[in-house]
Amino acid sequence: MNINDPRVEEQLGDLAQTLAKISDPELIASFLHSLLTPAETADIAARWALVKALRDKVPQREIAKTLGLSLCKITRGSRELKKPDSTFIKILAKAEST
Repeated sequence: MNINDPRVEEQLGDLAQTLAKISDPELIASFLHSLLTPAETADIAARWALVKALRDKVPQREIAKTLGLSLCKITRGSRELKKPDSTFIKILAKAEST
């Protein structure tokens, strides 16, 4: 599938619904390791660490150095956090409440 394929949203929605039904973090982590390549796994882990670092007000250049991410990716994450009704903020709140 390419990024413009309407099935992307359909399948992503299906995956999200499936994961939302699972209350076992170890099962989800194992699933993600099975589904993704090691490089994709590392990229997702770095992006999650990025979101948490931005929330904690870590300077962008320090994040870039620590996580090996481009300032472009960090800026994108920063913009997402600043959006009204930010999904990142909602997810971080859920993560903190568990």
